[in-house]
Amino acid sequence: MATFFNPQGEGGGRLFAPATQRNRDAIAAALKDLLPPTGTLLEIASGTGEHAAHIAPQLDGWRWIASDIDAAHIASIDAWNAHTGAGLEPAALLDVGQLPWPVTPPVDAIFTANLLHIAPAEISAQLMQGAAQILAQAGVLLVYGPFMVGGAHVSPSNADFDAKLRANNPAWGVRDTLWLDGLARDAGLMLSARTAMPANNFILSFVREP
Repeated sequence: MATFFNPQGEGGGRLFAPATQRNRDAIAAALKDLLPPTGTLLEIASGTGEHAAHIAPQLDGWRWIASDIDAAHIASIDAWNAHTGAGLEPAALLDVGQLPWPVTPPVDAIFTANLLHIAPAEISAQLMQGAAQILAQAGVLLVYGPFMVGGAHVSPSNADFDAKLRANNPAWGVRDTLWLDGLARDAGLMLSARTAMPANNFILSFVREP
């Protein structure tokens, strides 16, 4: 996700990503439907922190822990929290590929947006493995972004996007739901739902198997 400072230098450490303005309300509405009334949620790869600061206050009864691998993003998340009064926990420095994650289990839900297509394929497996280690029984991993379904792109624009990603970095690319379900099952999770979102995106729900 591309990020940038406020061009006037008035962000107070807050980073801005244009995509969050476009998708945050749709994601918030979906999370309200997909999550139970209360619990603890870990957000993976929180980026600028704009999603967390906007969505967390709308989820009454939920404790939201944002995290990221980038120290500048950690500072931005905490700055957004202070700016908005969102009530987030202090952001955690977390590398998906370094297991176990530095978060005290269990958590009831894990959410990540726009991560898997801009990361090497092994990150998908490590996301499933890490989630399985810290999710509560019947906990859910919610993954937002563009995905192939049954080996096929769901729109020409997604196919074009995939080609651009792979041209930029051969390790990147739009992932297939069947492949992700296989990785999930290897880790003790299972794909339980695919929720259609605007702009040919989805939220995939992976539930920890009992």
